[in-house]
Amino acid sequence: MSSGFSDWQLLADRALAGEVITREQAHAVLSAPDDQLLDQLAAAYRVRRATWGNRVRLHFLLNAQSGLCPEDCGYCSQSKISTAEIEKYPMMAQEKIMEAADRAAQLKAGTLCMVISGRAPGETVFNKVLDAVRAVRAKHDLKVCACLGLLNEEQVLRLKEAGVETVNHNLNTSANFTPEVVGTHTFEDRVNTVEAVKAAGMKTCSGGILGMGESDDDVIDLALSLRELDVKSVPVNFLIPVPGTSFAGIRELDPRRCLRILSLYRFLLPTQEIRVSGGREVHLRSMQVMGLYPANSIFVGDYLTTQGQTARDDLRMIEDAGFVLETPDGAPLVGDPFEGVPDSYPRAALPMVEV
Repeated sequence: MSSGFSDWQLLADRALAGEVITREQAHAVLSAPDDQLLDQLAAAYRVRRATWGNRVRLHFLLNAQSGLCPEDCGYCSQSKISTAEIEKYPMMAQEKIMEAADRAAQLKAGTLCMVISGRAPGETVFNKVLDAVRAVRAKHDLKVCACLGLLNEEQVLRLKEAGVETVNHNLNTSANFTPEVVGTHTFEDRVNTVEAVKAAGMKTCSGGILGMGESDDDVIDLALSLRELDVKSVPVNFLIPVPGTSFAGIRELDPRRCLRILSLYRFLLPTQEIRVSGGREVHLRSMQVMGLYPANSIFVGDYLTTQGQTARDDLRMIEDAGFVLETPDGAPLVGDPFEGVPDSYPRAALPMVEV
């Protein structure tokens, strides 16, 4: 039910002033009628534009170790309880990682996001990650983000010394809803890793997965937790109900719901990088470009175990809406964004999931 509140520019004013909108106003964003969606997006874009202008930051995701995970996350095709048909492999050879880095640079990505499955990296795998990071940084003007599971401050410092700029560890959902999603770790475990990243003086990247059966209060609480932690980069994933996972039957999202969530997160996280991540193509569908009005970043290419649209389609979408790509140093890209970008590139093993 709509609350009757509709002054979305007031929420933009409050966000730009550094104020936290009320819980009642946050609920109003999520429950607003469809005929107010464009007004919401316009207000959210005003907040986005104040920090990010019309730039769009691209990230390239590399699944450097797939499957074989001892965790029981209900959303994840790589978990120990999943029967999803995915590729499973140990840590990639450095040669393969460099090929992915070459492709990231070719696709105009500013950041290579290196992800490994598992609860926490063992020393052998961790050293391979460090070696790969050094090699990538030596060859390319790419920032590197590492997503390696639970980490302590000493490990984070070693990543920093190797050239990692950002460490990702998603909270995924609210503290209240976490037990419904996973039983092998706690919300506090995830917060502790984010705190270790902050303590090491590194950039924090943490977000969530929406559409897992959580309430509106859970959606709001996750954003407030990210704000309290002062997370700098926030990937917003929308649940991809992959067959073989515990959450395969959940169907709670449509494009308008996703856009309301993105608008709310911009009001609550006014200066953060907000990235429309997994599920963008699946759930926003023909309205994908609208997500760039509250958000300022996307992944280009495929996701961990699911397929995205082609890089050229992403670049065309960005150009058609009048946005410009951002270089690794944060400046607008000068020149042809399509130069050197192939018409296609190796695809993920799974076809794009339909909902």
